[in-house]
Amino acid sequence: MEKFSDIINSEQLTLVDFFATWCGPCKKMHPILEQLKGELGDSIRIIKLDVDKNENLSMIYRIQSVPTLMLFRKGEVVWRQSGALSLNELKTIISQHQ
Repeated sequence: MEKFSDIINSEQLTLVDFFATWCGPCKKMHPILEQLKGELGDSIRIIKLDVDKNENLSMIYRIQSVPTLMLFRKGEVVWRQSGALSLNELKTIISQHQ
């Protein structure tokens, strides 16, 4: 299994969804992220991190609300936002960073 640090340090743009299983808006984001991956394919990597199972990473990135979405490139956070977003909002944000 790949390490989180290896994934976010890659050249590929990576969208990380910090979520919780008990979170309603997080559940709403799941099909949106699936559709996003279907449309963008290999141009972006999308990973989901359960904050309750990854408390250390949640503390490192100061996740205070879920969902929190973060875009990484070469280990740097290039964008971050808390709250659910629409597919079109996500596509616009990602296109600004590709």
